[in-house]
Amino acid sequence: MYNFEYQNPTKIVFGKGEISKLKTLIAKGTKVMVTYGGGSIKTNGVYSQVMEALSHCNVVEFSGIEANPTYETCMKAIELGKKEHVEFVLAVGGGSVIDGSKFIIAGIKYVGNPWDFIEKKAIISEAVKLGTVLTLPATGSEMNCGFVLSRKETGEKLSIGHPLLFPQFSILDPETTYSLPIKQVRNGIVDAFIHTTEQYLTFPANAQIQDRFSESIISTLVEDGPKVLNNLENYELRANLMWSATMALNGLIGVGVPQDWATHLIGHELTAAYGLDHGQTLAIVLPSLLHYKKSEKLEKLAQYGRRVWALSGSDALVADCSIAKTREFFESLGVKTHLSDYGITPENFDHIIKTMDSHGEFYPKFIGEKGNISREDIKNILEMCR
Repeated sequence: MYNFEYQNPTKIVFGKGEISKLKTLIAKGTKVMVTYGGGSIKTNGVYSQVMEALSHCNVVEFSGIEANPTYETCMKAIELGKKEHVEFVLAVGGGSVIDGSKFIIAGIKYVGNPWDFIEKKAIISEAVKLGTVLTLPATGSEMNCGFVLSRKETGEKLSIGHPLLFPQFSILDPETTYSLPIKQVRNGIVDAFIHTTEQYLTFPANAQIQDRFSESIISTLVEDGPKVLNNLENYELRANLMWSATMALNGLIGVGVPQDWATHLIGHELTAAYGLDHGQTLAIVLPSLLHYKKSEKLEKLAQYGRRVWALSGSDALVADCSIAKTREFFESLGVKTHLSDYGITPENFDHIIKTMDSHGEFYPKFIGEKGNISREDIKNILEMCR
């Protein structure tokens, strides 16, 4: 196991009816900006719960944060936050709203163009306080300090993180997820699954606790994921999926171990190029990437196959079967795993590679846990995704 430091300051408030605790989590008289997406929170009862619980605060609203939050939209929220002298941002929604809000809380306190944080590595020296009410379990953004942001004019989708961006608290009420479109439920399961494998399916580091935690998250998603699609208002299933998604990317399973993230880096480019959902791109890339790097990931793939899928046989056989089981699992959720399923042909592959090169240090020449996936390898993996 590698040396590591771990600290997570986010307070989790979990369970039904816990939105009411906003009354005690945010001080009386605080100027709060509530950020959210397309307005579904106004039809599922979450908005009214939040506003009732914030009756002791001075509230301003900002809506319209996209499923892939954009710089352009978040800049409007930053302008509003500065104008209104906002002291606290409450993000109500899924990972996209929370990610966008992390950019917003840093931007409100920044004198220059907040894109400097991403493009010029400008230091985030202060930020407005952040809290979240999670309505879509998937990204883990409710308990980490990172965000992904897209910029329309340049076609970029990039991520950064900073300790000042940790939410002070996150309220996780599984009942808020009941009304989610089934497509978002499917994508959320895939996202949490692959957040876990990015930190697990690498090479052994004798980190038994991290491995077992990862395997428990994956096993829970495999067991409860298909069930929830037929039982959308089953509280226990929703609760397990919500907590799985949070645990998948709150930093705990990634300490002291090698991490990959190549699937995410390639997936971000597919979203930018073709507009696919984040979860869809991950389901497309992961099986092919695992096949392509099978020899280097063999020990962990075999361990994964035996512990999660109860497979037996040689390491090579178990590895092959575990990759097949992974693809079958995504397909069973209704998330297709080939580019052709989305009508995508390889004409843009060269453009994707060139775009990655244009991102500079965000996409180093070699990616993956061993830093040996080249641009040519990425193109080969994309060809396998067809």
